[in-house]
Amino acid sequence: MSTESQLLADEAQYCSFGDTVHYVNPPKIFDRCEGSYMFDAQGTPYLDLQMWYSAVNFGYGNERLNNVLKRQLDVLPQVASQYLHPTKIELAKIIAQDAERKFGYKGRVHFNVGGSQSVEDSLKLVRNATEGKSLMFAFEGGYHGRTLGASAITSSYRYRRRYGHFGERAHFVPFPYPFRRPRGMTPEEYSEHCVAGFARLFETEYNGVWDPKVGQAEYAAFYVEAIQGTGGYVVPPPGFFKGLKKVLDQYGILLVVDEIQMGFYRTGKLWAIEHFGVKPDVLVFGKALTNGLNPLAGLWAREELINPTVFPPGSTHSTFASNPLGTAVGLETMKMLAETDYESMVMARGAHFLEGLKDLQKRHREIGDVDGLGLALRAEICTEDGFTPNKPLLDRMVDIGLSGDLDYKGKKMGLVLDVGGYYKNVITFAPSLHITPEEIDQGLALLDQLLTRAKNGG
Repeated sequence: MSTESQLLADEAQYCSFGDTVHYVNPPKIFDRCEGSYMFDAQGTPYLDLQMWYSAVNFGYGNERLNNVLKRQLDVLPQVASQYLHPTKIELAKIIAQDAERKFGYKGRVHFNVGGSQSVEDSLKLVRNATEGKSLMFAFEGGYHGRTLGASAITSSYRYRRRYGHFGERAHFVPFPYPFRRPRGMTPEEYSEHCVAGFARLFETEYNGVWDPKVGQAEYAAFYVEAIQGTGGYVVPPPGFFKGLKKVLDQYGILLVVDEIQMGFYRTGKLWAIEHFGVKPDVLVFGKALTNGLNPLAGLWAREELINPTVFPPGSTHSTFASNPLGTAVGLETMKMLAETDYESMVMARGAHFLEGLKDLQKRHREIGDVDGLGLALRAEICTEDGFTPNKPLLDRMVDIGLSGDLDYKGKKMGLVLDVGGYYKNVITFAPSLHITPEEIDQGLALLDQLLTRAKNGG
């Protein structure tokens, strides 16, 4: 068995840095995981408050879901995607019937192996449904993946910069960011201002996106996250999406909702968009569907967009698209969600966590904003003025958390945090939905210690 130092030396020599991030130096190596914790080679526990970017909503090593995967290995671990297997059909039916109850539309489910790949499939679906229109709207601060098509609708230029010209790059529209709204506006007024700014694009033909003579927009769809993920878990005012959808409907533009990070009860609803009272035309999901056990993602779309006449066999393809290991676990996930009141559980635990963050904010002027919905929570780290972004302070916090030498009741511990936000100064909290109140309190105590140490230089 290689030592940690040897592993790091080999990684530095033989592994591409391009398929990971290397934000922490040296990179952290973990040996095992359980529940809300990761463990290093020394057995030090690290409370994980980001759970693989919300891919492991139901805790590391979830026994029920793990056992389904193990059973499937002995029954039908592999099958080519040109053939059918039972759990694919059963999982698609559950998701489609749930969408019909909630949104009032008949629809179908289309699988792929990851969120970016399902975003790509959705782009093909939308282009096909709009006679080849290839331009999309998306939000500033939005993130939809790093494949070429997904990068074109992700606002960060750094994901496109080295890969040539993106002629079909999205038109990026401001997202209402309550903490950083213009002075003199309430969050609701800022929300209305953002909708009005978008609606102005259709005012005349000279605003650039609308031909009033034929009643056609140049753009096919608007890609949205109900709550921005990588953008910093920004929660918009409640009426924002209703206002936006009114404009989209007026001009015949499809609404595509990306639930890859916020789906599967992260926000206290199966889909985050349910909080905002609008109906999507297409909904993309992934990550927590299999609790991170096997790559599986997909999309749901309205029947008229995806029925076999308009979107026939072979419209997209991936060798591993509806792999039986993934669909078996995904089906069990949906059954588990139906048996427990996750909405009440997540909202209660989220309220407990948010209250604790507000208490921390009172004691640390550097926490400029805390907010959240369910167990999708944010803390914006600033300078002492409580507003100016303070990325260096948060970077120190992340490093200290991963050092594994925090103290909790006389025991050495670490803390795993994720960084997001426009200025990379936001802690984006996505703990296990099964996190206990005691673990939440532990996390808050560790955050307090972490911030104090980081302010004092480590």
